[in-house]
Amino acid sequence: MPQPTLAPTRVDYPDSDGCPMAEGGFQFNSLTYAVMALRAHFEHREAVYVAGNMLTYDVEGDRQSSISPDVFVVFGVPTHTRSSYFLWEEAVPDFVMEIASASTVARDRVSKRDRYAGFGVKEYWQYDPLGTLLALPLQGFVLAGGVYVALPPSALADGAVGVYSPVLGLHVRMSGEMLRFHDPVTGRDLLTYQETAHARQDAEARLREETRARQAAEARLAELEARLRAVQQRSSPSESDDRGTRR
Repeated sequence: MPQPTLAPTRVDYPDSDGCPMAEGGFQFNSLTYAVMALRAHFEHREAVYVAGNMLTYDVEGDRQSSISPDVFVVFGVPTHTRSSYFLWEEAVPDFVMEIASASTVARDRVSKRDRYAGFGVKEYWQYDPLGTLLALPLQGFVLAGGVYVALPPSALADGAVGVYSPVLGLHVRMSGEMLRFHDPVTGRDLLTYQETAHARQDAEARLREETRARQAAEARLAELEARLRAVQQRSSPSESDDRGTRR
């Protein structure tokens, strides 16, 4: 007698590890800037997914085998919203950045770094917004032969020093206490959400002013054309009468 086929056991993967998204204002500002700026930068490119502080599972069926990158970028996957990321269903992240805090910096330096290398993450970055937890506040590494090798610093056009990310095609640098991504194509830093909103407001205000000026010029031109036609109409009969008199 054939045995009944059992339905596969459904595994519910938690979408939160119960830890806060960031432990302080500097970490939070850096995380939100990185995610929002990179999303805006890549929004016109197809299949580039940017996320932050998302539980990432690497073993199907194992609810405990997860890691939560502060910032990660994946090329070649859909951009739809997810609650968790599953490596066996989608591509391995190409870029990961961990933002150091006192409680996470030791794991970031060793265990997380080793796991990302094991996954095959092409670039691993560490950023210390306080400048007190790492020997260098900003460090980028590229995967070579299964281990991470430090990316060298490079000079930007404005004289600042950053580290170039071949994966992103961007320089990563510090500006004061702020993490910044710098686009070598435009020669400009990627803007924060607030800066983008202000720039949009300024552009809209300039457009409104230019529209008002154009409308005023068009109205003035229409007025002058109307006055010219009126003058021409008044002068036409007298010219005709003058010709008749001379005949």
